[in-house]
Amino acid sequence: MALEIVRTIVGLRARIAEWRVAGDTVGLVPTMGALHRGHASLVELSRRHCRRTVATLFVNPKQFGPREDFARYPRTEDNDRDVLAAAGADLVFAPPTDVVYPTGFATRVDVSGIGDILEGQVRPGFFAGVATVVAKLLLQALPDRAFFGEKDYQQLLVIRRLVKDLDIPVAIEGGPTIRDRDGLALSSRNAYLSAAERAQAPALHAALVRVATRFKDGVDPDVAGAEAKTELFATGFAFVDYLDVRDAETLAAIQPGHCPARVLGAARLGTTRLIDNVAV
Repeated sequence: MALEIVRTIVGLRARIAEWRVAGDTVGLVPTMGALHRGHASLVELSRRHCRRTVATLFVNPKQFGPREDFARYPRTEDNDRDVLAAAGADLVFAPPTDVVYPTGFATRVDVSGIGDILEGQVRPGFFAGVATVVAKLLLQALPDRAFFGEKDYQQLLVIRRLVKDLDIPVAIEGGPTIRDRDGLALSSRNAYLSAAERAQAPALHAALVRVATRFKDGVDPDVAGAEAKTELFATGFAFVDYLDVRDAETLAAIQPGHCPARVLGAARLGTTRLIDNVAV
């Protein structure tokens, strides 16, 4: 059977209502398309927990800054549909921009605190864009569970805070980061890397792992982070936005020996910005 696609909120809710009448549980996997094995793993995770799975395809303009890559972000709907069908999704919600943000749309959802640091500090307005579109998608579908990858770890925490604060009755589940054999976290933006840059890119994950190891050994996180930044520059990275060890639940700054913790990093290789994290 061909994978069903709907492009309106009315169509989405009608199909989910039919599933609810049948007693089915529903999982939601929000994506911006340009799908890879990491996205497929979230669909598979949803299928293990829910009878039905909806995946969304929507490149959200509100989470891109004025000089970021919205115009060139990969849009590969035909291939994305094949990926989702193979992973077992039941329905694709692929709305046009004016369905998500109709004329006169004026609401913005801000998650202060955890959304203002690290990625939120480097990319002002980014998490407001994420929180706004995720809040809309969750309310449009009202799934039992929604699935997000731990590769975007801070985003996962922001969404959990959003759902808790707004009393949205959806369980937010994190799926493990999917990596290539050399350690590079899968990302739609990896397509921007040249062959030479792709060979250098796994150095980010390796640096995060070294920081995690040094932190567990009692080294001050600022010292371990500074060492890792030097290594990344030597590898060919042009700029490091941040490379920090933080509390795994709040992303607050921590002292050696604090667990659970997370090492988070963002760095630029050529014109491509890569982000990654590892658990401590």
